[in-house]
Amino acid sequence: MHNHSSVDERVAREVEVADEFLDNPHANSFAELFSAFSPQLVAFFRARGCELGLAEDLAQEVMLTVYRKAGQVRDRALFRAWLFKIARNTLCRHYRKQTHEVQTVNFEETTDRLAAVSGKASGIPAFEFLHWMTLLDSGEREIMELRFIEQLEYHEIATARQLPIGTVQWRIFNAKKKLAPYLAPRQECRKIA
Repeated sequence: MHNHSSVDERVAREVEVADEFLDNPHANSFAELFSAFSPQLVAFFRARGCELGLAEDLAQEVMLTVYRKAGQVRDRALFRAWLFKIARNTLCRHYRKQTHEVQTVNFEETTDRLAAVSGKASGIPAFEFLHWMTLLDSGEREIMELRFIEQLEYHEIATARQLPIGTVQWRIFNAKKKLAPYLAPRQECRKIA
């Protein structure tokens, strides 16, 4: 019985806080709303596999959306359902964004290893770089050499090869994506050392 009454008190408090915020949206009423619902949102995201930091970030994102769109609430009795619908949509957006991220390699971090081709001291032999370049098509290979060996800027490569800058950027992106599986494990080992 005691547990049931504490749930009723919590629900009544949530309704009171939500009504106060919807009636008079200002910093204090939002702070009360935030403290009432934020822990529940964190628990919601944690229950769906999010680490604590991510769960807290997503909860803040939901509360910001609630703050911005509070005027769209049509039925106050459904406020809690509306809030958790925003939470579900936020989580779906997060996962959708993650699936669209493409693994690439950051060549700025590997330039010392790529320097082998130019004759400078390097951590890898030149033949390994030459092997990587065989994985690329000729257009990508040429632009990668200009960017990371000759160290030309994108606009300089575009001018020199009479290409649109977007084409240069696209070829470098595709080359990084193709080389990522070969270079990423080496970078991880290097970071550990």
